[in-house]
Amino acid sequence: MTNWHQDPFFQYPLTPFQTSEGKIDLPILYYDNSNFLALYEVALEKAAPLLNTSLAEVARFPGGKALVALAMYEYRETAVGTYNEVGVAIATVPAGTTQPRHPWLAMYQALDRRKMGLTVIDLPVTTAAACAAGKEVWGFPKFITGISFSLSGSGFRSTVKDPDSDESILTVSGSPGPGLPGPQLDILLYSQLRKDLLRTLVVTRGGGRVCLPGSIRASVGASSHAMAQRLRELGIHGQKPRLVFYSHGLQLRLNAGAKVA
Repeated sequence: MTNWHQDPFFQYPLTPFQTSEGKIDLPILYYDNSNFLALYEVALEKAAPLLNTSLAEVARFPGGKALVALAMYEYRETAVGTYNEVGVAIATVPAGTTQPRHPWLAMYQALDRRKMGLTVIDLPVTTAAACAAGKEVWGFPKFITGISFSLSGSGFRSTVKDPDSDESILTVSGSPGPGLPGPQLDILLYSQLRKDLLRTLVVTRGGGRVCLPGSIRASVGASSHAMAQRLRELGIHGQKPRLVFYSHGLQLRLNAGAKVA
């Protein structure tokens, strides 16, 4: 029991789950964390072939675009330990679902009404416990590798290393442009676990800043890793994101996934 458990946000019923790396409780609670998010618009035909499930389809944004999120996290204190994580995700809806008429606004719908979510195509982490939980509870495409995270007044830098070499898979760096205070965005995640499409709600808390991209850029390294290959296919190397968001005050509850009928 920690002081965080005196906070009503974390006073939540927990269900034990046994992973190959030990027991965890669901939802997983994240108490003290930082995050950095960069949003890109890419051609729909570049994103669609990279989905790792046939049970979801890419959400269509204006101009024949798809939305890609690069999300980087420094988890300093959580119920499953300290670790870093980087996610590459594509905005999606369940296969056969009516596409949202206004996809940018659909991102801000209440979680219990929202249909558009994110399907993660790569999710490297730095610990075995986080990797096992992600794979075994949700079917997330996790792997273990080195990930750096540095967020300060002078800018941001995060690098994902190839687990089989010292080469870089991805580096995101630079200084955000002008921005305004903004809240964390609650997240809806889709993933496939065995034959089922799961719908997972991530309830967030904590303020940050929503900014123009400034000098923030993603650089795909020389690695031959599959994640690097997918990033090259998305075409975000050296491109300017639409928006960036960052915070040192992220808190969240990562719930178990529910099967989509």
